[in-house]
Amino acid sequence: MSGPVAARLGDRLHLQHGPIDLIIGCDPGARAAAFAAAMARFASVLGELVAERPALRVQGAAVQGPVARRMAAAVAPHRVFVTPMAAVAGAVADEVLAAMRAAAPVTRAYVNNGGDIALHLGPGHSFRARIAGLDGADLGLVDVQAGQGIGGMATSGLGGRSLTMGIAQSVTVLAPCAATADAAATLIANAVDVPGHPGIVRQRACDVVPDSDLGQHLVTRFVGGLTGAEVALALSGGAAEARRMQAAGVIHAAILCLRDRVEVAGHPAYFLERSAAHA
Repeated sequence: MSGPVAARLGDRLHLQHGPIDLIIGCDPGARAAAFAAAMARFASVLGELVAERPALRVQGAAVQGPVARRMAAAVAPHRVFVTPMAAVAGAVADEVLAAMRAAAPVTRAYVNNGGDIALHLGPGHSFRARIAGLDGADLGLVDVQAGQGIGGMATSGLGGRSLTMGIAQSVTVLAPCAATADAAATLIANAVDVPGHPGIVRQRACDVVPDSDLGQHLVTRFVGGLTGAEVALALSGGAAEARRMQAAGVIHAAILCLRDRVEVAGHPAYFLERSAAHA
């Protein structure tokens, strides 16, 4: 495998190494030092993860490295089957952002790891991100303001980079950090489901991706026709899981999308231009 690659994209920085692909932005005053710190920290991240890969694929296993510890901490609050790998993208984003903040007086910065985003917003700053469906449909706008305690957002569901046990088109979560949002989005998306539905095709994860950390757990491969009542039932299961996490202080909010319905769990002010039901 070739080593890390860095390139400037105008005011942004692109870092890529193996499956990790980051787009990084930072306010102009701190940009040079922050980008240098991001590149320095990124250089060893993939190697650290590969070294601990066996432990990271096991629920509850002891891990050592800083990114691995972020991953383990993100899944620790959840009492269902989930390995630290559920938080890998968010944890990498958090780690690189932490290096940037340690190196420079950053006032607004983000690290976007394939849609799982670590954020730092100083007073008066904000961040907006568009939620798009698998067909490119506009599902709404996430609006995050400084002082809300949100340090990360992540999205999971069908058609994403990882396997899912549910049928959600997408679940976007806002949380204190990107690793926490990443793990929570995975589990909420798993809970958007209609168990036993004949139109939902499932397959063992290990048959889809031989080395998947999900092993013999069934993952969703195809979702056929759903009635309006079935869509509502599936979303209610995911929304209930999201509200449980919110009540426990794990996440701030989540937006769940399935077919033509959008449901919000948590404070609706985080989401603009919503088009359907709200929890």
